[in-house]
Amino acid sequence: MSSISRRAFLHHSSLCLAGFGGGRLFAADAAAAPLLRAGLMTDLHYADKEPTKTRFYREALAKLDEAVEVMNREKPALVIELGDFIDQADSVEREIEWLKTMESHFMKLSMPRHYVLGNHCVGTLTKQEFAAHTKAPGGHASFEEKGVTFLILDACFREDGTPYERKNFNWQDANLPNAELAWLEASLTKAGGPVIVFAHQRLDMDKAHAVRNAAEVRALLEKSGKVLAVFQGHSHKNDYQQIAGIHYTTLVAMVEGSGLENNGYSMLDIMADGSLRLNGFRRQVNRTLNHA
Repeated sequence: MSSISRRAFLHHSSLCLAGFGGGRLFAADAAAAPLLRAGLMTDLHYADKEPTKTRFYREALAKLDEAVEVMNREKPALVIELGDFIDQADSVEREIEWLKTMESHFMKLSMPRHYVLGNHCVGTLTKQEFAAHTKAPGGHASFEEKGVTFLILDACFREDGTPYERKNFNWQDANLPNAELAWLEASLTKAGGPVIVFAHQRLDMDKAHAVRNAAEVRALLEKSGKVLAVFQGHSHKNDYQQIAGIHYTTLVAMVEGSGLENNGYSMLDIMADGSLRLNGFRRQVNRTLNHA
């Protein structure tokens, strides 16, 4: 399908999700299928190091393998990883080794994969080094699928506009610099249909886990009138807010807790009426996000 207007998208024949059970998505008939399905995961924090009280770094590999297996079975159009793919190492060489290990598992996906930069992704590495060993763009990015525009944000910048790298930042100092704000505004203007935004740091709150200039970012999203939802990670918990008609959903971290029972990832169904269905696996909660 070529780029379609938001009005056409929202007035396309109304579709709905027929059911979700037994850890598997299914539709009662072809008419119930979503316009587009995307796989989502976040905060794996893989590292070859001992666990802390709640974070089990080595187990990220098995959790990723399970998510990849489910996504290859369910066949979403694409998969997006929302940041902190790896944890921070004590050297560039070791960090690249961990990144290569994770990428060797992530690349088993049979569909296109996309990456959001998290603060831990570039705690030791530069953005260019992270991109060199993955399919990440190394910053913000835009792409379109079936008339839906997907915007990947990069808030790994200090307030003075300096990009995160080599331990040069405080993780609470997350910002979208002026150049990225200008890109965001232009991308929203260009979008011919509805928009879904992905970020690592949160855009729905002005606390420790939030982007410092989140209010300025939200103003651009609201002004466009095109943004259906924002999906984010970073604070490691299931959370949700609706602000000015835009859904802000925080996804559960995969690193938290030992064992596959503490895994968490999801399938996002984008319906032709503008509603969204987040189908959670393991600890990720299900959400129905109706168009405002």
